[in-house]
Amino acid sequence: MSQTTDAVAPDGQQAAPSPRPRPARRFHRAWFVAAVTFVTIIGAAAFRSLPGLLIDPLHDEFGWSRGTIGAAVSVNLALYGLTAPFAAALMDRFGIRRVVAVALTVIAAGAGLTVFMDSAWQLMLCWGVLVGLGSGSMALAFAATVTNRWFTERRGLVTGILTAASASGQLIFLPVLSWLVEHHGWRPAAVTVALAALAVVPFVWLLLRDHPADVGLAPYGSDTYVEKPAPVPGAATRALKVLVRAVRTGPFWLLAGTFAICGASTNGLIQTHFVPAAHDHGMPMTAAAGLLAVIGIFDVAGTIFSGWLTDRFESRRLLATYYALRGISLLFLPMLLAPSIHPPMLFFIVFYGLDWVATVPPTLALCREHYGEDSAIVFGWVLASHQVGAAVVAFLGGLARDAFGSYDMVWYGSGALCAVAALMALVIRRPGSGARPAPLAEPAAV
Repeated sequence: MSQTTDAVAPDGQQAAPSPRPRPARRFHRAWFVAAVTFVTIIGAAAFRSLPGLLIDPLHDEFGWSRGTIGAAVSVNLALYGLTAPFAAALMDRFGIRRVVAVALTVIAAGAGLTVFMDSAWQLMLCWGVLVGLGSGSMALAFAATVTNRWFTERRGLVTGILTAASASGQLIFLPVLSWLVEHHGWRPAAVTVALAALAVVPFVWLLLRDHPADVGLAPYGSDTYVEKPAPVPGAATRALKVLVRAVRTGPFWLLAGTFAICGASTNGLIQTHFVPAAHDHGMPMTAAAGLLAVIGIFDVAGTIFSGWLTDRFESRRLLATYYALRGISLLFLPMLLAPSIHPPMLFFIVFYGLDWVATVPPTLALCREHYGEDSAIVFGWVLASHQVGAAVVAFLGGLARDAFGSYDMVWYGSGALCAVAALMALVIRRPGSGARPAPLAEPAAV
């Protein structure tokens, strides 16, 4: 196109409509991009399945305390979250493909180097720092960026589908990794994670596209074609400026607080400590890992259904319901752990799976409502709080096990926190309900 000199507006706003968009197709390319993103997240999800399987083998081989191993996992979880907002800004600067390809390579390097470690600080560096940084760039901010760019309709549904991709990866890799750990040791499992991440890199580079304008289309659900915005310089500065503006608004603190509790009660608690806790009660590792895989099955259904509900019902009420039900289920877990799998435990697993990350679609929807075009970066900071909460419980859970000989206090404490999150979700005001409109949807002064 030659007449596009006024396509990019000042202050980084979206471009004016192009006079020559491509005609609409029956199958919109946005769904293909969503499918590529889904498969990419699945391929990168192998590393999400491994930390809970490493605690006992590393403790047995090296004699490291569970608190030390939990500290490495907590660094991983914290960096996973803290990297996310900067990754969202980097995607605006360099494009989705480049950022994701580099992130997958870093994950592969970190996971692969762990097979040579013999000291706890090396676990902290490889699994904590490298895999944490790489995975943070593949966090839910990736899904948020794809959804915001390629869709104006069905955003809740697409968010649910992409969020469920991580659970699908857990479903695919967890039984395999647990079998490898039990029969061949933890090193082949770490190598499997590295190879899975590397295998996705060419897939991303060849098939993923950054923006609808790259293929001459308008976003799904819109009749208005927009030119691809110019790269936004100063990714780190922009992420920090968005944070500074966001912290001045009440909804940000409520969303960050509820999501911190979400991370504490999922990634930090169940994903990290469920397998060793079940093993404490005599359950074989492969059986406990199989239960986590079942959580992954129902997580897919629950998250997609939550996205469908988010398109139709008030997000804050959905969040309150999810957190309240999660907290109640955690209070019963200590009574359900046993050497074998029984029907009440299966009921817990199914229930918890449906609720696992059902919180993501309504949380992202609330970020869009309050923060507009900066919502992906704001959600990245909210996700950072999610992972900080997860990191704290991953660490404290290991300390509690070392100190008390069981995880019971951790289950009860997390259940109480979920009740607090339910109340916080109800306090969030809707835009236009009397609260001052969030300034992030407006162009910010430079």
